[in-house]
Order: sequence, then structure tokens, then C-alpha cells
Amino acid sequence: MSTNKERIKNLEAGFGGLQDSFLRMELGVTDKMHHLETTLHKISEALLSKNESISPNASGRLENISIRMENWEQEQDELRMMKNESSGKDRKYEDDGPDPSIMDEDRLPLSRKIPISSSHINPYRMIIVIRLVVVGFFFHYRVTNPVNNAYALWLISVICEIWFAFSWILDQFPKWYPIERETYLDRLSLRYEKEGKASQLAPVDIFVSSADPLKEPPLVTANTVLSILAVDYPVDKVSCYVSDDGASMLTFETLLQTIEFAKKWVPFCKKFDIEPRSPESYFVQKMDKVHVSFIKERREIKREYEEFKVCINGLVSKAQKVPEEGWTMQDGTLWPGNNVCDHPGIIQVFLGQNGELDINGNELPLIVYVCREKRPGYNHHKKAGAMNALVRVSAVITNAPYLLNLDCDHYFNNSKAIREAMCFMMDPLLEKRVCYVQFPQRFDGIDKHDRYANRNIVFFDINMKGLDGLQGPIYAGTGCVFRRQAFYGLYAPKVKQLSSRTCNCFPKWFCRCCSLGRKKKKKGTKPKPETETDKMASKTCAHGSALENTKVGFEGLNTGVEDENSTTIPKAKLEKKFGQSSVLVASTLLEDGGIGTLENASPASLLKEAIHVIGCGYEDKTKWGKEVGWIYGSVTEDILTGFKMHCHGWRSIYCIPERPAFKGSAPINLSDRLHQVLRWALGSVEICLSRHCPLWHGYGGGLKWLERLSYINATVYPLTSVPLLTYCTLPAVCLLTGKFITPELDNNAILWFLSLFLCIFATNILEMRWSGVGVEDWWRNEQFWVIGGVSSHLFAVVQGLLKVLCGVDTNFHVTSKGGGDDAKFSELYIFKWTTLLIPPTTLLIINLIGIFLALLTALRNGYESWGPLFGKLFFAFWVIVHLYPFLKGLLGRHNRTPTIIIVWSILLATIFSLWWVRIDPFISKTNNPVPEN
Repeated sequence: MSTNKERIKNLEAGFGGLQDSFLRMELGVTDKMHHLETTLHKISEALLSKNESISPNASGRLENISIRMENWEQEQDELRMMKNESSGKDRKYEDDGPDPSIMDEDRLPLSRKIPISSSHINPYRMIIVIRLVVVGFFFHYRVTNPVNNAYALWLISVICEIWFAFSWILDQFPKWYPIERETYLDRLSLRYEKEGKASQLAPVDIFVSSADPLKEPPLVTANTVLSILAVDYPVDKVSCYVSDDGASMLTFETLLQTIEFAKKWVPFCKKFDIEPRSPESYFVQKMDKVHVSFIKERREIKREYEEFKVCINGLVSKAQKVPEEGWTMQDGTLWPGNNVCDHPGIIQVFLGQNGELDINGNELPLIVYVCREKRPGYNHHKKAGAMNALVRVSAVITNAPYLLNLDCDHYFNNSKAIREAMCFMMDPLLEKRVCYVQFPQRFDGIDKHDRYANRNIVFFDINMKGLDGLQGPIYAGTGCVFRRQAFYGLYAPKVKQLSSRTCNCFPKWFCRCCSLGRKKKKKGTKPKPETETDKMASKTCAHGSALENTKVGFEGLNTGVEDENSTTIPKAKLEKKFGQSSVLVASTLLEDGGIGTLENASPASLLKEAIHVIGCGYEDKTKWGKEVGWIYGSVTEDILTGFKMHCHGWRSIYCIPERPAFKGSAPINLSDRLHQVLRWALGSVEICLSRHCPLWHGYGGGLKWLERLSYINATVYPLTSVPLLTYCTLPAVCLLTGKFITPELDNNAILWFLSLFLCIFATNILEMRWSGVGVEDWWRNEQFWVIGGVSSHLFAVVQGLLKVLCGVDTNFHVTSKGGGDDAKFSELYIFKWTTLLIPPTTLLIINLIGIFLALLTALRNGYESWGPLFGKLFFAFWVIVHLYPFLKGLLGRHNRTPTIIIVWSILLATIFSLWWVRIDPFISKTNNPVPEN
């Protein structure tokens, strides 16, 4: 009997899966017909608007088209009603499938993929394949034709070129299938915000991280918080957590002043629906409304904001002089964070449901100030540790199912950004496999020509679109909406498949072989025991509905947690993974968020538990930073965290709204920009030399091989600095010695060289064509790739090796953020000394010296010496042109290079030139007899 029951269940599940598949096909067809209908309506309206120039026959045709469209719509409505009446009661849908009781418009997808046009992408793919073939023939020629009189020079150049080809493959093939996406915010509102009912949109916890108020101006942080409070999302669904990792009373007082101003700013934003909702960015743009009432209120709120700025600037000025006894709060007690390295945890809750109201009597989103505990002797793990503290605090207080993390200088430029992300996160058709939605980073305050490639347009508009067609984009560190469950080290939910099939093998005749293999395995081997992570994944993802009803409170984890299959997760295992907090462990089992049975708990008890989970010793002997939360081990915790999620089978989404979701500030000064790139490159080197390196980590967990290539490229790219620095030195060597890296070229060699250059040129042109990236942005990216490669990346490799081999750690420097437009672009010309400037400056000088000496030699030797000189000069000019933005940064506003740079560079260039002339290693030495006089 049991066998028959199982067969009946399998048949029912199979029919349910088939019905679900047909439903998805129907939704897809309906969606396409909806787009076709909209397009035809637009065409008909455009043509009917020109009635004067349209013939009677044409207008008659248009009327027939509109009548046919109306008839088709009526027929579709009748068919839908018949389907709902006849089969609506008999269908069985999965828990996360679309609800059949709602209208078809309510069941349409919330987003869709937009593949790149075949006329754009197919030539691009063809030229990639052709370029790969040409590279093969090119290296065949280079390897089989050495330069006998300069063998070392030829060998070094070939090794460098092979590494460049390897780097190109890692960068190119993850861009094989780029896509774009479109969201439907109206459908999101139709499904989850019904008239007369409470909003069903999911709650979101927003994290704002700050570390140093002197390098990250408090006014910038205040504008970010103001844009969060004014976001276009249900107020009771938004909570803002501000992390002050510098324990600064200045940040705390700034937050107090920001809350007072928000009571006036938020009503103004929502009344007139303004964009952006950061006051600093809003007031610098031109007015787009001319109503009298709007102009009056705008002037009033602008005056209020100017007073707010004066107040914040006064706090900053006051903070420059620290009292000997430390800072004192308004009640006369000492500020707990006077000792930055030794202080208790601090949490302060503002606003929210029981907090103060705005000037119109409306509720404002919850704000929580968090400063985690710090004690000497503990490794606090910098930003990653601060973010994990926010994850735990938010799990205890609000436990929203989704998280959004922002840097303190990234504000909401699009108030509907959260809704854009929810179109993916809350879409049942995506089956809850999305771990995060990444938005591109856009920046304010960058010079017109983007001298140092601060916008990173090539990465955000080309590479990330390519990754979105695979398993999803890399986590970029800010502007990212996460699914909370993905932070808990769980594997992604498995794709539900029809139970009538025995396996997923192709071709079908292979299924029998697989079934035989499984039978043999059952007889001869024991089943592999489930790991703790696998158990947690199955219980949290597959049985989420059961866990929602699990009654877990302060005392609910004494014996363990049971799911619907009566499988118990021992309390000890949960606490070993998440820490000694029953409230936190209980919250991790709630897939859809919320605080469960703790709704009636007193705020004091929750606050006490929140203080407990941000203790500096809480993470000891747990999985935090290893499998749970932001992953430790690198200063670029973003790459490592996203990589671990993708290894667990999750996928990510890249969302590019028409209006940029977030905007931030970037270091436009040369030295600050190089230090920023140094930090990123150092983090990649740390990952490359760790056990989390994508070359050997994460196999068998769901990471696609092209996605793995992208992560390998993201971790090994700093190593390109060594061959790049060597290759940029070769032109000067060739000019000083009279030798070259290739022998005298014949027709076949010229053919392969020209073919390679044409393929490189065509690849870049076609890439810019399908991505929409401009030529100037692409060229700036190429230039800074060389500048950063011979400076920041090189130092990152050296520091990374010192850290791994010798244990020499490097300090983390927070990048300075802009504080407004009062001195716009003034930092662009400020010179700040750093050793990162020495290598590129030396390269410039030795190449210029080589060109000068080679031209003098050619003038002295006559016309015949100009032919061989052409290739060497082109090689040297290639280096100088790529370093030109760096040269402008050195010269400054008045073209005055600092003396220290001139002395260092001339000294190094002179030593190099004299040493080279003395040894002359690329000219063969012969012992010829000395002729007699």
C-alpha cells in the first residue's frame, strides 16, 4: 500500500509541475502580447495624430486595427473567466507560485530580461573567436622567431605578452552573454499594494557604514540618512541602521540634528515628489516646478537646510579640539567612546512606530545608531566586522528579510530604488534563488573628462552586464540589496523539477545507465552524511513555511528546533554557528523575517540582547566571518562575500534603472585615487593567496565556470603589474640599445601583427556598440589601467606577499570623501606626496630620455637609421600617451611638478641609464684582436 501511495503522490506532483509549466508559458505569452498591444496602440496614436496628412483608406485601416485589438481583448477576458471558473478550484500551486485567485495582470512577471540585439552581439562574438585564432598564430610566430642578438629582450617580451593574452581571456569570455533587464513597478504595486489593504511589500533594513568623521564629512553622512528617511516605500517597512565604527560623538550629534531636520525635509519631499532626496544634491540643480506654493516652500526648506549646514559645520569645528577629560554628553556624563580602541557597545533607537512624528503628524522610519564594542587584543575585522555587527543587531530588533548596504557617501538618487530591487526579490517566478540585487555605482563631483577613470564605466556598463547573463554580477561593496537568508551560509533552494522524470541527463537513452549506477551505489556504498550547512539549507529553504510557525523565543531553543518532518536541529549546533544568543538563533530560522513570538517582548530586553550580540568576543568560536555574514580575510570583503554566495548556488541580479539608484562621491585627487585602487588591489591579492582563491575553492557547489573565470580575473589582475611594468620599460631599453623585441619583419609577420591590431580595435568598437559606452570613457579606462598597473597594483602585490610570507600587516586608510561643491574640483590639482608616484614618473622620464637620445642618434647617422627607429618610437609613445593623465596630475594647475618628484625620478632614471650603458647586456661581446696603429 505504501508503494501505491507514493506513486499517487508522485503522479500528483508531476501533474502539478506540468500545470505550473503551462501556467508559466501562458504568462510569458500574455506578457509578450501585452507588449505587442502597447506598441500597436502607440503606433496607432502616432499615426492618428496626423489625420490631416493621412488618406481615408489609411485611416480606415487604422480603425480596423483598433477594432480587431478590442475584439481580441474581449476574447482574452472571456477565456480567462472560463479558465478560472472551470479549473481554478482543481489546480494545485506551489507555495511560492503565483496565486490563481488574482487577475492575470496581477500575475504577470515583475521583470524581464532584454537580450542584446543579435545584430550587435553576434559580430562581437565572431570577432572574439577570430581574435583568439589570430592570437594563436601570433604567438606561433613570436616563439619560432627569436631575436638572436637580443635573446633576453625577446624572451622577456614574449613572457609578458603571454600573460597579457591570459588576462584578456579571463576578462573577455565572462562577457560572452550580456543582458539587460527591465522592471515593472506598476505590477509590483498592483500585486502587493491593494487599495484598502495594508501594504504587503517586504520590510528592508538599510545599513549605513561610517568609520572616520574627519575623512567622511558628517554632512555627507547626514544627506545619506535624509535620503533614506524620505525614500518612496512604506514607512513601517524601512529601518535605518547607522554604524559608527569610529565611536565618534560628532557622528552621534550629527545624527540627532539630522533627525530634527528630517521632520521638515521628508514631508516636503513626499508632497512635491522631488528627486533626488538628498538636500545637498537637490538644491544645486535647477528648479523643475514653477508653482507659487512650491517656490515658497522650497525657499523655506532651503533656508532651513542652510541653518542645518551651519549647525553641522559648527559641530565639526568644535570637534577639532578634543577636551583633556574627553567629550561630555548633554546630560553631563562622559561619552562612552572617548577611547576609540577601548569602549563598550553603544545602541540608540530613534523615531519609528513609537517615536516622534514629522511636522504633519506622520510616522518616520526607524533609525538605530550602532557602535560595536572594541577592546584591545581583539581582531575587529574592520568594515566586514562592523557590517556583521549590523546584521546581528538588526536580526534582534527588526529582522527584515532584506538588507540594503550603503556607504555613508552614497545617497538615494532614485527614491524608488528599493521597489526596483523588490521587482526581483519578490517575484515568485525567480523562485527565491536571488541572493542580492546589485545597482551600478554612479558619482557626483567628478571632472568633466574623468581624468582618473573614477566612474569605472567600462566595469559597470560592460563587465557587469556580461556577468548578469551568467550567474550574476560581483558584489561591488555598496548599493546592494541582499536576501538575509543568503548571509547565513545556506545553499540556494534547488530548482523544483517534475517527479515523473528519473534524472536530468541528456540524451534520454542515458537515463537507464544513470539509474543502474544509482542502484549499484545503493548496494555497495553508504549514503554520504549531511553536513550542518546542508541540513540548515534544507530546513530553511525547503520548509520555510514550517519554520515561520515555529514558536521560538527566549526559552524556545532549550532542546532544539523541529521542522515539519520532525527532524531536530540541536541547539548546540545552532549556537556554534550563530553564537550564544537564543533571540538571534530564533530569528535566523524565519525565512520571511519578523521577530515571531518576540513582538510582545519589552524594548529593554531586546536592547540588552542587541548589546550582547555586538560584543567584541561574541564571534569567538562561531561561523561569523567564515561561513556566516560578511566573510573575513581581505580588505575587499565585498568580492569574497559575493563569491561565497555564488559558490552556494545563489545567483545575483544587475539592475540599471533609467534614473540611477544611488550616487556617491569619489576621490578626484591623484594620490587619493591611487590609494583607493591600492586598497582594492591589495584585497584581491589577499584573496588570491588565501584558501578562498577561486582557482581552487568552491568546486561542486553551484558556481558556473564562466562565473569562476570572472572571479579569478578579479583576484589575479594585480599580478599583471609585474609584466606591465616590465613591458613599459622595454621601449626605453630598445631606444638606448638600438635593439628591438622582434626580428626584421617579413610579409607574414606584418600580416599577423596587423591582424592582431585590427582584431583588438574591432573588439573594442563592437563592445562599445552593444554597451553604449563612449570612446572617451573607454580610453580613460585604458589609460588608468596602465597608470594603476605600474603603481598601485605593483605595491599591492609587494604588500600582499609581505603580509602572507612575513606577517607584515598594512593599515587600512579610509578614502577621503568630498564635502560639497564649495571648492569644486579644487582637490583635482592638490598634490599629496606618496611613494606610489615614483614608478610611473620614472617610466615617463626614462622613455622621454630614450626618445631624445634615439632622435639625436638618428640625426647623426642619416636617413637610413630612421626606418628601424619607427617601431621603437611608436612603442615609447604608446607608453607616454597612456601615462599622460598621470603627467597632468603631477604638473598640477600651474604645471609645477614638486621638487621631490623631480629629484627622485631623475636620480633613478640617471642611475638606470648609466648602468645600462655600462653593462649593455643585449649586445654580444666578442674578443676581436686590437688593430695595430
